[in-house]
Amino acid sequence: MITLQGRMERITFQNAENQFTIARFRTNKPDNLITVVGCLAGTAVGESLTLSGSWETHPRFGPQFKVSGFKVILPTTPKTIKRYLKSGIIKGIGPRMADRLVSHFKDQTLEIIESYPDRLTEVPGIGQGTADRIVESWHHHHAVRRLMEFLTSHGVDASQGVMLMQQYGLDTEALLRNNPFCLVPDFPRIGFPLADAIAKNLGWSPDAPARVEACLIHILATGADNGHTFLKTPDLKHQARRRFQLTDETVEQAVDEMAQRGDIVIETLPGPDKAEISATYATPLHVAESGIAMRMAAFLSVPLIPYTLSTERILEEVLRQLSIQLSDEQLHTLEAILLHKAAVITGGPGTGKTTLIRSITAIFESLGKDVLLAAPTGRAARRLSEVSGKPAVTIHRLLEYSLTFGGFERNDQNPLETHALIIDEFSMVDTLLMHDILKAMPMTGVLIMVGDAYQLPSVGPGNVLQDFIASGSLPVYALTTIFRQAQESPIVMNAHRVRNGEIPLFRKNLPKNELSEFYFIEQHQPDTVVRTIAELCRNRIPKVFNMDRMTDIQVITPMHRGDVGTINLNQVLQEALNPDGRALNFKGQQFRINDKVMHLKNDYEKEVFNGDIGTVASVDTEFMEVRYDNHRVSYAVAELDTLTLAYAISVHKSQGSEYPAVIVPLLPMHTPLLQRNLLYTAMTRGKSLVILVGSCQALQTALANDRPKHRLSALATRLRKKLGTHQDALADARS
Repeated sequence: MITLQGRMERITFQNAENQFTIARFRTNKPDNLITVVGCLAGTAVGESLTLSGSWETHPRFGPQFKVSGFKVILPTTPKTIKRYLKSGIIKGIGPRMADRLVSHFKDQTLEIIESYPDRLTEVPGIGQGTADRIVESWHHHHAVRRLMEFLTSHGVDASQGVMLMQQYGLDTEALLRNNPFCLVPDFPRIGFPLADAIAKNLGWSPDAPARVEACLIHILATGADNGHTFLKTPDLKHQARRRFQLTDETVEQAVDEMAQRGDIVIETLPGPDKAEISATYATPLHVAESGIAMRMAAFLSVPLIPYTLSTERILEEVLRQLSIQLSDEQLHTLEAILLHKAAVITGGPGTGKTTLIRSITAIFESLGKDVLLAAPTGRAARRLSEVSGKPAVTIHRLLEYSLTFGGFERNDQNPLETHALIIDEFSMVDTLLMHDILKAMPMTGVLIMVGDAYQLPSVGPGNVLQDFIASGSLPVYALTTIFRQAQESPIVMNAHRVRNGEIPLFRKNLPKNELSEFYFIEQHQPDTVVRTIAELCRNRIPKVFNMDRMTDIQVITPMHRGDVGTINLNQVLQEALNPDGRALNFKGQQFRINDKVMHLKNDYEKEVFNGDIGTVASVDTEFMEVRYDNHRVSYAVAELDTLTLAYAISVHKSQGSEYPAVIVPLLPMHTPLLQRNLLYTAMTRGKSLVILVGSCQALQTALANDRPKHRLSALATRLRKKLGTHQDALADARS
């Protein structure tokens, strides 16, 4: 870290929203005029600063100093104080008033304005009104300066400081001094580490009630990030004691008080072998999980108006509209779907799920009924639209997310206007989103959920598709027949072999001009695997299969860290595929024009969502523009933590997408993550080509591991309880 001292000469640019600044700065020793860039909130021309950061070279503008932190140096002598005030930094103080103030208070002038403002009226010509305006201007300017100094002194970098200031305004410092742990609910992932560091520096006791409660919220949030809707209460308490050095007494007291206030919900649930377990939920997840069961019961209580269509009419209509002849399995499923208000359709690749979606849509439309098609991600929605020939949207767009009040406008007070809703890639729907879907369903509608039950569960908490199936409370139609065209695809057939725990079949000794869709390249060393993947992406696949190396090929890996994790592979592939061009450095990551990047969280204002992949279209010192499928999105520097390179992505991030070519590294170092459904999900992302690179041992480990990580969820139990009682009541009513 380099430290420079000097004076702000000119601000070339400053973004009012995120405080990203480009300025000219005159250093003291030696006396040089340099360009500085970074977050310089609350600084002004004429101020003396101490800057910390590092030198970098911009391809267009040359050497510049990238600021990671700064401190304002207030003047201390009458001469420098007078120059400071005459610069116009403090509104309401002109040259003459500056002379009078310094003449009266000498070197104590700034201390008087800061701490003893009542004395300003001692100066001839300054009345109470003028004094108030001076003090207000001083505090407004220096509140930002004091806040940034406060935050950086507690290890918060400047970009995070701006983020906190955007959330809480000029009251940020007062709020954090009063209770740093107010960050935890507003910033679930980074809030607790930041708050804990600030609290420690402020001298907070480790057993302070606010810290103990924040620990518990943080542990529950981490559990939700790992897919759990609840944690077992003893495990929650144990983690709090072990990870955060808390006493039994303080943890017990915090849990009781949070439960009484309604911040958490503690419930006794049936466990394995008829034992009972104590479960602790964050309240929103308990509301969502229990709400799904209650709303599904209410939804199913409204009788379905039967659709009386003969088998001949169904076959004729599908043939007329789609030129498709349904199989017996598909026909049976379609006929059954017409008899239910809610149903699940599941099946692997090549079993005709998409054909069934098209057929169901055609039948409903032939009856004059409206059908909506949706999927969890933008890519999945676009794919659904392409294969169905009908408009399809993301679930978030379907439910009309409102930035104004931070929720969906479609709900139980304003339901969707449709006779039927079909959701594809349903395995990606989490507990919170499912609750929102049911709130928006019209009570007279039909809900059809389509997905592959063997794929990975949702990124968010819960295991909704598996829980719906396991509950036995909803009709489930499993498509098992692999169609002849799909049988000719090595990708489809090998996916089913992997699903059954069988070694994929690899065609060897192919004729010189004949290509396969599925390959295994055996390599045992991580560095060799990395070099092989880079060569496949850069030369071999584009040359042999005539594919675009940037847009057609996707590396999918089970892990983030290590030689064959996303982090290292992205750096290697960036150098291999896109080594040159203008770049923007952000927290150790370099973004270049034409880089493949992924957006990491839903942004309704920008209309770009978690998992969307785009291409860097332009780069400047303050902004970067990314081109997505149908629009461009601009990112300020402070927003770049929502982007990452996407030459290599995790298996979870690949869900709902398809790519012409997929490369999957498999090595024994992945052992904790080598699971059959993980490999299955990665393989089924490839449309025309799948290449596994790694060791036979790792492949066999993945095939043998058919015990995916268990998620804590009580949805299946709640559904059985609610819908069992509900269905019994309907049976009694009919008898």
